[in-house]
Amino acid sequence: MNSIPILSLMILLPLFGVVLIMAAPALSLDSKNSTARVIALAVTLLELILGVLLWNNFDAGRTSFQFQEFYNFFDGHFHWYVGIDGISLSLIGLTVFLMPLCILASWKAIDDRVSEFMIAFLIMESLMIGVFTSLDVFMFYIFFEGGLIPMYLIIGIWGGKRRIYSSFKFFLYTFLGSVFMLLALLYMVQQAQSSLIADLIARRENFADVQLLLWLAFFASFAVKLPMWPVHTWLPDAHVEAPTAGSVILAGVLLKMGGYGFIRFSLPMFPYASWYFADMVFILSVIAAVYTSLVAFAQHDMKKLIAYSSVAHMAFVTLGLFSLNDWGIAGAMFQMISHGIISGALFLCVAVVYDQCHSREIDDYGGLVHRTPHYALVFMIMALASIGLPGTSGFVGEIISLIGGYRASPGYTAGVMLSLILGAGYMLWLYRRMFFGAVSDEGKDGKGRKSGMVLDLSLRERVIFAPLVVAVIWLGVFPHSVLNVLEAPVELVTRSVRQGIMDYKTHLPPSEQSAIDKALGAPRPRDVLAMEVERGLAKIKGHVQNLSTAVKTTDELPNDVAGREDMQ
Repeated sequence: MNSIPILSLMILLPLFGVVLIMAAPALSLDSKNSTARVIALAVTLLELILGVLLWNNFDAGRTSFQFQEFYNFFDGHFHWYVGIDGISLSLIGLTVFLMPLCILASWKAIDDRVSEFMIAFLIMESLMIGVFTSLDVFMFYIFFEGGLIPMYLIIGIWGGKRRIYSSFKFFLYTFLGSVFMLLALLYMVQQAQSSLIADLIARRENFADVQLLLWLAFFASFAVKLPMWPVHTWLPDAHVEAPTAGSVILAGVLLKMGGYGFIRFSLPMFPYASWYFADMVFILSVIAAVYTSLVAFAQHDMKKLIAYSSVAHMAFVTLGLFSLNDWGIAGAMFQMISHGIISGALFLCVAVVYDQCHSREIDDYGGLVHRTPHYALVFMIMALASIGLPGTSGFVGEIISLIGGYRASPGYTAGVMLSLILGAGYMLWLYRRMFFGAVSDEGKDGKGRKSGMVLDLSLRERVIFAPLVVAVIWLGVFPHSVLNVLEAPVELVTRSVRQGIMDYKTHLPPSEQSAIDKALGAPRPRDVLAMEVERGLAKIKGHVQNLSTAVKTTDELPNDVAGREDMQ
């Protein structure tokens, strides 16, 4: 398997699909559209198969990058250098899992410029996989910024009434933030004399004296992409105006590039700066979790409510990442994967009623459980997963992130936990209004199809939702299927961060040294589990010993004393 350039193949295969769509003969407009849909679906399914092969041949016990490919171009001035670890693999798996579902979701919803829409999605898939496989910083930056273009077009061409405003806002926010990152990259490459990510981490001492500024430059890009409060305002507009498939891939994968950037760049390259600014990140996380949850309560548009809930859920990611321990980082990664599936499914749930009634207003619906029981069941599962119900993937990601956050800062973690209560409130409120209220005979504006006539899930929609439901429950019951893949690279990142911080410890005042010791004192998840088991066994052993001592003491009592005790 290692002899096959599978990563390059996965990056280039969608582009081959683009060529096929452009070269396909068009006997009529309908045949051209059908051909484009079939080619896009076939390519994304092939990508899914390659992703499964990649997962099955991945060695979870290795910490080094696997399936590496290195090629020089332009006399060595540009490197095509790709490879993956468990962190990359999990996000690639999320990407190839969601893409075929997005194509199916667009099968009937997109009927204008279908070929161009499919081309934009295939190009975006190529760029997203490129982001997660790049081991050269300039390759990463090209793929990272290139992904803005197809999403900008998807929102601007196939979006809603305010699509132009939303697409420009999306592009300007995300692009301007990355300008600072580009300047930082140029400086770092000059100082380290290499553009390879591994070399920049190994030679981080070369730019350590300005790492606080470099960290802020990268933070400007990744915070917008994630997004964090207060640079999140582009996200609700983009979600509301984007077509359904655009919202799914935006929430499912594109937002995760910000978290991936923190793990791949900010933490290992600027370890002391990551610790230094951790409190700032925690404060922003608490504000994001509470504020956006309260804003979600005030929404009447289903899509906008889910968009604000995404910002609140991303607060768990930033809390976990900057806890700087294995629990937090592993939980943040799992939360990103879980959120990608759950939020994508919720946007698809909105599309079911919007495609029939052309309204996203919550007040336009009611009593749907009586007419659409299968749809009500799917929506209930995803709403409960979003809340964090045990047995779903949402619970696993949130609880592991909170454990990691608690070990770093109990106070800030308690603040983020408030969003769990608020999230349960607005999601259950949404579900009750839509499914258990009175059946609405007509929409709020009196136009469009009657919400009381909404039909249950079609065969195509059941095919879309079935793997999403299975994935949410599977990851909730068997989280080790992903955590095993994440364990080795997460431990490597944590060890690199701690070593980098300890290198600066001797140059800091005693107060900061003790703070560092406290922040880095959380043991590994496996060690914590072993400690809990040992503690439990010790308690059982103590009880047994006490019981044995009591029995032995009774046996050794004089006969007259024992007899008096028996009488008593």
